[in-house]
Amino acid sequence: MSITASVMNVLTQHQTEYQVVAHPKCYTSTEIANLAHVSDDHIAKGVLLKDAQGYLLAVIPASQWVDLQRLKTELDRDLTLAPETEIRRLFGDCDPGAVPPIGEAYGVETILDESLTSLANVYFEGGDHQQLVRVSGEQFKALMKGVRHGHISDEA
Repeated sequence: MSITASVMNVLTQHQTEYQVVAHPKCYTSTEIANLAHVSDDHIAKGVLLKDAQGYLLAVIPASQWVDLQRLKTELDRDLTLAPETEIRRLFGDCDPGAVPPIGEAYGVETILDESLTSLANVYFEGGDHQQLVRVSGEQFKALMKGVRHGHISDEA
């Protein structure tokens, strides 16, 4: 697999300049960062959450965990991690566990951790476990235009 059609459509629509960084197949953010020779705090990962209002994609650095309590306070929502079956259904063109941080591609409301907005380059999974998409920080901010920002993560 490569970059999913859903992600590719958004990249094309936004006229995003990107590079693909191939790496051996692996499944954890730490492994990906090591094998791709990228700092894990420069990898944006999507974490799907849900509550009675629906789904929310939290986009955080791979080196961090989503702070559910902070999100509850900031958004007044009682969010929990979405079950794997629902993630597979919503992100059907992605390999299991390779959720891209581009909620727009899947019609999912998104919130972005503020720490990802000041990076020179941002990397993210495009839907598989063998490639990262590399975009400039400015391109990433353009992809995230209109999504809510906040301090939503904590050290892993």
